[in-house]
Amino acid sequence: MKVLVERNARQQKVGGLAALYLALAYVVAMPYFLVLVKYPSVVDPVEKVALLVGNHDSMRVMYLISYIIFGIVLAVLALAIYARLRDGAPILTQAATAVGLLWAFVLVASGMIFNAGVAAVVELHGTSPAQAVSTWQAIEPVAQGLGGSGGELLGGLWVLLVSVAALRTGRLPKVLNWLGVAIGTAGVVSIVPALKDLAYGFGLLQIVWFVGLGIVMLRATSRPADPAMES
Repeated sequence: MKVLVERNARQQKVGGLAALYLALAYVVAMPYFLVLVKYPSVVDPVEKVALLVGNHDSMRVMYLISYIIFGIVLAVLALAIYARLRDGAPILTQAATAVGLLWAFVLVASGMIFNAGVAAVVELHGTSPAQAVSTWQAIEPVAQGLGGSGGELLGGLWVLLVSVAALRTGRLPKVLNWLGVAIGTAGVVSIVPALKDLAYGFGLLQIVWFVGLGIVMLRATSRPADPAMES
């Protein structure tokens, strides 16, 4: 029993580190994409490809950090949260874990498609710029669609389900759970075209949620947490 409890405590600490990595990935990626290269604001396909060609190395690294590795680390966190909450709200926790793992999978797929597409387009651009543009027009919607450009449905649903499950179990602080409910709701409704800008709020507030979650999970000891102390 002692070995199992200590193993669970280690898993919680790994989950805490995972949550802090996800927060850091947001902090690094958002200024890069929105301020430095301003990729989301570029509409013209020719300008987009020119931007890719001029920044392809850094963009591929950033997609590695904020999509591929992010997705893998997110899966680790989802499983750690499952271990923490499963006893008090098994059905909700199972649903949350399924959604979290699905979100992790599509993020990894999005990053891999984007990076492979950028490599192909940059190489093609040297001989046929027009063909490079048409190729990117076919690749980009797939990568962006998997990455949540149409709204943060999976991410929002995962945060919402985790937060509701945590409210049921009392295994995470209430203030963090209610923040998660607000963040998750914003992510889910961002799929409505008129409310798509809520996705930015989802990303920004999720940084706070990940940091709080990481701190709580890193405080895990060899004994189960006392819900009264965490609420």
